[in-house]
Amino acid sequence: QIESIQMASIGKIPLQSRNLPWVEKYRPQTLDDLISHKDILSTIQKFISEDRLPHLLFYGPPGTGKTSTVLASAKQLYKEKEFNAMVLELNASDDRGIDVVRGPILSFASTRTIFKKGFKLVILDEADAMTRDAQNALRRVIEKYTENTRFCLICNYLSKIIPALQSRCTRFRFGPLSQDQMIPRLEFVIQQESIDVTPDGMKAIVTLSSGDMRRSLNILQSTSMAYGKVTEDNVYTCTGHPLRSDIANILDWSLNKDFTSAYNQILQLKTLKGLALHDILTEVHLLIHRGKGWTGGSKPVHCCGSRDVHTVWDGYFH
Repeated sequence: QIESIQMASIGKIPLQSRNLPWVEKYRPQTLDDLISHKDILSTIQKFISEDRLPHLLFYGPPGTGKTSTVLASAKQLYKEKEFNAMVLELNASDDRGIDVVRGPILSFASTRTIFKKGFKLVILDEADAMTRDAQNALRRVIEKYTENTRFCLICNYLSKIIPALQSRCTRFRFGPLSQDQMIPRLEFVIQQESIDVTPDGMKAIVTLSSGDMRRSLNILQSTSMAYGKVTEDNVYTCTGHPLRSDIANILDWSLNKDFTSAYNQILQLKTLKGLALHDILTEVHLLIHRGKGWTGGSKPVHCCGSRDVHTVWDGYFH
């Protein structure tokens, strides 16, 4: 109930946002709107309120709120009229080389603004895509212009950021969202968009998203636009994942038919529906684990490691 009140507190969606992708249309606008990582948010809120924001390094899987957190922080730091002058947002995967550091980043960091006293903010998304030379150049820029500029680096893989950059930033890890965190946000979007979603459709979205809020919203939007009603089968079909009934058939054929017949039927299904072998293997493995010994055929199946499943099936199809 508290969570639903929090969702309702989010401001009305502007008219010009109607045609935006839902990941942007419903992007949190303030730190209070964010639905996860409360310990991280409270720390950043304290940094902002005490006016001592350090250089930041956000890392973790996609769709876990890294970019939304820093953008919400920036909107709290700066008024709308001064935002563009005080904030530089770049995606490092667009230009991974040293030129982006020597060009727009250096130019922005080295100049002061007439709008506001205090520091500027450089947001560098996908920083793990930068070359080592570019990262070393960025380290020197950070050292030189700390008084005037704060940097927030965002990446998926911390290991791809050089130690010299890591040591200059306060690091925060954003883990995958839990189902309890994702479902209220999805329900809020469903209510706003007046979508027909079945319980098994919701469960399928959450399962396929694996803690990625961005992916869950993309699946919800694409399925509702393609089929109108969001059901489990529609979600799996829209995303190109094999249906549970297909996986049950594949496992049944594997257990109860001779090798040649099972191979031909599985290959025919895979080709007919355009399924990826990796998705089939993953779903078979999950089905076995969910059942803890699947008994759909005459032979019981006992759980084994994912590597064992992939090794056997890869040998069949390659």
